[in-house]
Amino acid sequence: MAEFVRLDSSTSRHTMDKSITLPPDEIFRNLENAKRFAIDIGGSLTKLAYYSTVQHKVAKVRSFDKATKEAASDKLYEISVQEEVTARLHFIKFENAYIETCLDFIKDHLVNTETKVIKATGGGAHKFKELIERKLGLKVDKEDEMTCLIKGCNFVLRNIPHEAFVYAKHADSEFRFQTTQPDIFPYLLVNIGSGVSIVKVESEDKFERIGGSSIGGGTFWGLGALLTKTKRFDELLQLASKGQHTSVDMLVKDIYGGSYGSLGLTGDLIASSFGKSATADKEFSKEDMAKSLLHMISNDIGQLACLYAKLHNLSRVYFGGFFIRGHPVTMHTITYSINFFTKGEVQALFLRHEGYLGAIGAFLKGAEEDNPNQYSWGENYAGSSGLMSVSPDMNPMQRARSGTFPFDMLEMDRLERQLVNLPLLQDPSSYIPDTMDLTEDALAREYWLYCFEEALDGVVKRAVASQPDMPEAAERAEKFRQKYRHKLQTLRHQPFAYGSLTVRSLLDTREHCLNEFNFPDPYSKIKQNENDIALKYYQKAVKSLEELSWEERQFALVRGVLAGNVFDWGAKAVSDVLESDPEFGFEQAKRQLEERPWLVDSYDQWLERLRGPPHKCALFFVDNSGVDIILGVIPFVRELLSRGTEVVLASNSGPALNDVTNGELQILTERIAAMDPVIQAGLREDRLTLVQSGSSSPCLDLSRLDKVLAQVVRERQTDLVIIEGMGRAIHTNYYAMLSCESLKMAVIKNSWLADRLGGKLFSVVFKYEVPAGKPSQGSAAVTPS
Repeated sequence: MAEFVRLDSSTSRHTMDKSITLPPDEIFRNLENAKRFAIDIGGSLTKLAYYSTVQHKVAKVRSFDKATKEAASDKLYEISVQEEVTARLHFIKFENAYIETCLDFIKDHLVNTETKVIKATGGGAHKFKELIERKLGLKVDKEDEMTCLIKGCNFVLRNIPHEAFVYAKHADSEFRFQTTQPDIFPYLLVNIGSGVSIVKVESEDKFERIGGSSIGGGTFWGLGALLTKTKRFDELLQLASKGQHTSVDMLVKDIYGGSYGSLGLTGDLIASSFGKSATADKEFSKEDMAKSLLHMISNDIGQLACLYAKLHNLSRVYFGGFFIRGHPVTMHTITYSINFFTKGEVQALFLRHEGYLGAIGAFLKGAEEDNPNQYSWGENYAGSSGLMSVSPDMNPMQRARSGTFPFDMLEMDRLERQLVNLPLLQDPSSYIPDTMDLTEDALAREYWLYCFEEALDGVVKRAVASQPDMPEAAERAEKFRQKYRHKLQTLRHQPFAYGSLTVRSLLDTREHCLNEFNFPDPYSKIKQNENDIALKYYQKAVKSLEELSWEERQFALVRGVLAGNVFDWGAKAVSDVLESDPEFGFEQAKRQLEERPWLVDSYDQWLERLRGPPHKCALFFVDNSGVDIILGVIPFVRELLSRGTEVVLASNSGPALNDVTNGELQILTERIAAMDPVIQAGLREDRLTLVQSGSSSPCLDLSRLDKVLAQVVRERQTDLVIIEGMGRAIHTNYYAMLSCESLKMAVIKNSWLADRLGGKLFSVVFKYEVPAGKPSQGSAAVTPS
C-alpha cells in the first residue's frame, strides 16, 4: 500500500496532495494494458476493478534435435526464456475523497483499452456518473447492486483459499481461516450497509432477499454522530473500541442483583441498551456511548441473522458491507451475538475481501462473454495488500497501513488450468493441506520467518546466476529482495494477511515475487546439469537393483527414493553441502539416511502389502529433478509397472526451486525409455502416464489440482497415492486422509523441524496408510520372485 495523504488540520479531513504523482507500479499496476473496467462506489469508499494482460517471462525446455545437435554438446535439452501473456484482475480500494485525482491518473495512463463502457454499481454510481464519463470518456452502465454482490461473493469463495474466517478476539490467533468448501452453496449473506439485507444464496444465479432491517451501519453512523459529534465512521469505531458499554447499558445484574438463573441469563448480559442513561444523573463519555450503540446494533443484526439462518436451515452465514470493514471491535460484537443466540450452532463468518465483492461482481457482469467462471484464478501475493488489522492497540506505523489506508489492492491471476479436488480425498470439506499453522504457533512462525529472511541472499544470488546474459538481472534481483523482505516484515506483524500463514504460503509468496521480477526459474541450469549427470548412472543403478533378491530389491528401491529426496536445493542443510561439495552423490546421500527403525516407519506393512496382489493404478506426486527423479523415483515406478500396476506421474506445471516440471519430465522419460524397455513398454502401452499437477509450488494442495489429472485418476481407478518430499508430504498432506491406500515418503532436511517431530537431521518418514475399514491386501503366503 502507499500513503499519499496530508491531514488538513483546519478542516479535519484528508486531502490529496495533487503535486504527488501516483506511481503506477505500486497502485494502478499495468494500467497501460487495461482492457475492461468496473467500479463500485459506496458511501465512503470506491472500489475500482480492471482486467489487464500481463507480459512476463517463462522458462521453457526443449529436447535437442538429435540430427542437428552438435557433437560437442552433451546436454539433454535446451532452456529458453520466452515472453508469455496472461490475464490479471486488479482491484483497488480508496476513499471517495480521492476519486477525481484517481480518475485523472487513470485517464493519463490509459493506452490500449478497447472498451467503451465501464460497469458501475453501488449507491454512489449515480452520484459520480457524470464525473466518470467526463474524465474517462467511457459510458457508465449501471448494474444491480445485489446481483454484483452475490457474484463477487461466489467468486472469492470459489477461487481464494482461506477467504472466509471466524474472528476470535481473545484466542492466540484472532483470525481462524476456514477451508475452501467443494460446494459453496447454500449460504446466507448478511450485507450490512446503511441498512441490512439478508440474502439466501442457493446457486450461482439463484438468490433471494429473504429479509432485512433499517437498523444497520447508517443507524450506527447517524446516531453515533448525534451522540458524540463525531462525523467520520472510522473515528466512531475507534471511540467504540475504547469505551465501556456497562457504564451506559443496564445489565441483568443491575436489575436482579445477579444472574436470572431460571431463565438462563447471566448477570453480565445486557438487559437494556442505554438503560442507565435514563436514570443516572451524570454525563457519559463519547467512548462509552459509541460502544453501547455498537453493541445494540450488532446484537440486533446478530439475532436477526440467527433467526433467518434457523428458519432456512443454513449453517453458513457470511457478514459483509461497509459496517464490517475488517474492524475487530465490529467483528467481535457480531460474533458474540451469533454465538449467544445460536448457542454456538452457527458461526459468524467474515471475508478477507468483502470490500471488493461489488466491484468483482460488476466486473464479472461486464465480462460474461469471456465466461471468466470457466477458469480458476489465484491471488497474486506479490501485488496484493492482504488483510490488515485495524486494532487500536497497534502502533501508529502499523495503523497507517491498515483500515484507514487510502489505497488497498487485490490482484488475481488467471490460471492456465482449471483446478479441482483430488477425487480420492476422504472428506474434501475437512481437508487441510498444511501440517502447521504459523498464524497460531508463534514460536514456529518466528523460526520460519527468520529462515526465509536468512535464505534471501542465496535466492538473490541464484536468480542472478540463472540469467548471466542479462546485465539488468542484478537490479531486478535487488527489487525482488526488497519486495519479499517487505512481505516477510508485514507477515511478522500481520501473520493473517493472506489467510493462514504456513510454510507453503511463504514459499508461494517467494515464487510470486520472483515471477514479478522476471525470474521464472532460478534453478533451471542446476536442474539441467543434475539431470544430465544422473542419466549417466541410470542403467548402472537399474542393473544393480536387478541383481538383488525380491525382498532386498524392495528395500533398496525405498532407500533409493529417500536418498534421491535428499537432493533438495530448498533445504539449507542440503544446499550448503551441494554448494561446497559438487561431488556429493547418490551413495553419499544413502549413507546420510538414518538406520531403521525410522522416525515414522511403516515399511514392514508396506512390504507385506507388496506380497499381495498388485495395485490397479498408482498416482505418484514427484519432487526434485536429477538424482531424485532419475535414480530414485523412476526405478521405483519401474518396479510397480513390472508388478502390473499402471502409474500416473504427476509433476509441477511450472517451476519451483529444483522441482522437476512436467516439461522436463517428458524429456527425461523419453530419454530413459530409449535405454530401458520396461519404461518404453509402459509408455507405449499407456500404462505409464505423465500429467501436470496444476501446481507451481514446492508444496501440494490436493484441493487445487489440474482437472485433467482428476479425470485420469477416476478413469484409471487409482487405488494408491504416493507423495514424496518434505514440501508435499511433511509441510503439507502429512495428515491428509485419502479414500485409498497412500504412501508418504520424505527425509527431514531441517534440524528445527526434525526436532519438532522428535527426530534429527535426515530422519526418515515412511508412512503407509490404509483407509479405516479397508481390508489388508497383503499375504505372507505369496512371495514374488
